[in-house]
Amino acid sequence: MTIAEPTDSKRKRAPSKRSLATRKRVFDAAEKVFADRGFDGATIRDIATEAGEPVGSVHHHGGGKEALFHRTVARRAAPLSRTRLKALQRLRDDRTLTVETLLSAFIRPFFDLSGEDSSWRDYARLVAFASADDRWQTISQECFDPTAEVFLSEIIKLVPGISRHEAAEGFVFCVSAMLALLTSQGRIGALGGVATTEDRQIQHLIRFCAAGLATRS
Repeated sequence: MTIAEPTDSKRKRAPSKRSLATRKRVFDAAEKVFADRGFDGATIRDIATEAGEPVGSVHHHGGGKEALFHRTVARRAAPLSRTRLKALQRLRDDRTLTVETLLSAFIRPFFDLSGEDSSWRDYARLVAFASADDRWQTISQECFDPTAEVFLSEIIKLVPGISRHEAAEGFVFCVSAMLALLTSQGRIGALGGVATTEDRQIQHLIRFCAAGLATRS
């Protein structure tokens, strides 16, 4: 029996290079504008201006404002999760899993990615906005909770006697501290007065969070 080839009208066309480039400009602009102004302060027109594209292009690639915000957060969530889970798997394979190395596997990828591309700092502010606003709980649930659950389970295994509530509370504190370090270098410099390397700051953060998890309520 011969299977008929799909007609051109049914065949799904791959996006053109031009379309992909436009889409990237739209989402890069959305990320920057939402990070600078928050969801309520940003407008589709602001994003279009930042992208150098007509408003219609923003709607075409991102949808309405809420859909665009959701898609902008989701865009980087998958590669960030993959990097974290790969780091965790290496620890399992090497049998070097401790509370500190576990936290390093979760925290360092964000800094490594932001070192390669500074727009990840904008993304960190965007995640902070989404995490602090109950309107975006579904974004956190879809984009971040699956990976968070993996690391939370490991914390419960590694910290003797810790309850799930204590582990979750401590984990959220760790995430908040990580986002603060990613977005608040100016404030740290103003208060601390002494310059230090980011790598030393990350190591301090990891030790700080590990000690906090060990000190349960």
